[in-house]
Amino acid sequence: MLDPGETPAYLETLLLVLDLLGVFFFAVSGSLLAARRQFDLVGSLFLAFLAGLGGGVVRDLIINEDVPNAFANPLYLIPPALAAGLVYFRLVTQGRLRRTLLVFDAAGLALFCVTGTRTALAAGIEPIMAILLGMATGVVGGLLRDVVANEVPEIFNRHGLYAVPALFGAGLSSLLWTLDVFNWLTAALVMLAVFTFRLVSFRMGWMAPNAARNAGS
Repeated sequence: MLDPGETPAYLETLLLVLDLLGVFFFAVSGSLLAARRQFDLVGSLFLAFLAGLGGGVVRDLIINEDVPNAFANPLYLIPPALAAGLVYFRLVTQGRLRRTLLVFDAAGLALFCVTGTRTALAAGIEPIMAILLGMATGVVGGLLRDVVANEVPEIFNRHGLYAVPALFGAGLSSLLWTLDVFNWLTAALVMLAVFTFRLVSFRMGWMAPNAARNAGS
């Protein structure tokens, strides 16, 4: 994916596929949340687009892209529409809705924190700032989705870590890039690690420290 020896066309195609997958996973989480909140189809589409595209748009605006990818390439419209359709026709299992939403959200988080970091680094952003942009790419879509749906955002949910896995994935991606060993295999391993980290933290109830030390729960 990101190996300097690969052809530019191959690199660009694989990056696009990964980005679209991330959009799809987050978009499904948005439509599942709309179904849980009993929104109509328009609401489902809106949450799908917001969750799937929000993080990438913020990233592209910060790194001063002329037009964010989500608006420059019509392909980015397909994953949210597909996600809303799958949920509408019940092709995505809606039993145990919360768990299904969590899995798709974790998958989107894993993909976006890595691809977001890589996009920032390729644009010439310094590694530390690229880490922050990668984390933002991963969490902003879910944050917007939850705020609009009047839910407590996952980033503020104490039952499981959210921003920490994204920060871990972005930091590891930046380190691998700096060491010149960031390729399709290492990127995939980082994504898998972030996905597992997120789900295990939720399962085990891991929590970040309180804002004030020794504050009550």
